[in-house]
Amino acid sequence: MGNFIDKTFTVIADILLKVLPASKQEKQAFSYYRAGMAAQSNGKYAEALENYYEALQVEEDPYDRSYTLYNIGLIYGNIGNNSQALEYYHQALELNSNLPQSLNNIAVIYHS
Repeated sequence: MGNFIDKTFTVIADILLKVLPASKQEKQAFSYYRAGMAAQSNGKYAEALENYYEALQVEEDPYDRSYTLYNIGLIYGNIGNNSQALEYYHQALELNSNLPQSLNNIAVIYHS
């Protein structure tokens, strides 16, 4: 089921990139983000991190940056680096206080 969802997301994302008015920089940031998500879902964390860091280099929108930072936090949490995960979850919340999944993951780390 996950593979179908990933493929569907990719098709929809490609359509949105073509249809929606976005700058070249915004499209580039989204492409990196999308590549990071694909790598992350396949367990390729180093590749995902590379793409997320590239997305952060070109993404200017704080809301979009918050989700990239959140996903970086997820990766660090998955590999057991809780201090790095917390750092990225907090950075995500600084940009987007309406990110309850970051708050939840922070609580889980402190609870464990």
